[in-house]
Amino acid sequence: MKKMVFALPLLALASCGSTPPARTFQPLDYSYLPPILLKVSQVNIVNNYVPTPSQVQAAGLDPSPPADTLMAMLHARLQPAGQPGTATVTVQGAYVDNVNGNLTGAMTVDLNLASADGRATGFTEASVSASQTAPDSANPDDTRAALYALTKQLMTQMNVQLQYQIQKNLPSWVSWTSGGVSSGAAPAAGGIQAAPLAAPPGAAAPAATPATPGVPAPLNGNGAVPTYLPGAGPAALGSTP
Repeated sequence: MKKMVFALPLLALASCGSTPPARTFQPLDYSYLPPILLKVSQVNIVNNYVPTPSQVQAAGLDPSPPADTLMAMLHARLQPAGQPGTATVTVQGAYVDNVNGNLTGAMTVDLNLASADGRATGFTEASVSASQTAPDSANPDDTRAALYALTKQLMTQMNVQLQYQIQKNLPSWVSWTSGGVSSGAAPAAGGIQAAPLAAPPGAAAPAATPATPGVPAPLNGNGAVPTYLPGAGPAALGSTP
């Protein structure tokens, strides 16, 4: 009996000293968004960005490192439609950082298009940035949560900006659809099964689909983003992690 009574205070102390489980974060996955079908046979995606030591440290704390998250989104959304030509997608910047108590981040993506004979025929670039005050708390989970939120904000902006720049500057290289029927090659096994983008007002429809594409109902609340970008608004993109 004495041994049992003596053990009770030890159990109480052990329970008080235990640390709460680390916070978990849902992966940032954008494969639910419609793919952007480019009129090429091959899409090459490369990361040319070399982060600074402090950016490497911040990315190590981020539950969804910006470069990895951006590369995954580009692989999911930029798909070849099957026509001759090559698209080279280059990540020129993808980082988060802690600078004097401020969390900053930026992403830049270049898209170069080449015909079958290798001639450069198209280019566009999407660039976004964001910042917020770093948390005062010494709890590492608070810093991780802040970096995660910053990366999510950057990705939301990049999904909007990349799609907008492609449709604005390279409309003839996008495989539009009419009535939700794909005008490009069928996705490979295990690929994203989602309808490509509908053509914006005034864009020429492919010869194989002479019917005028319908304009989808606007989903975004950002007046700076055309309403023909399906799901492009920050509110729409932010509705699903």
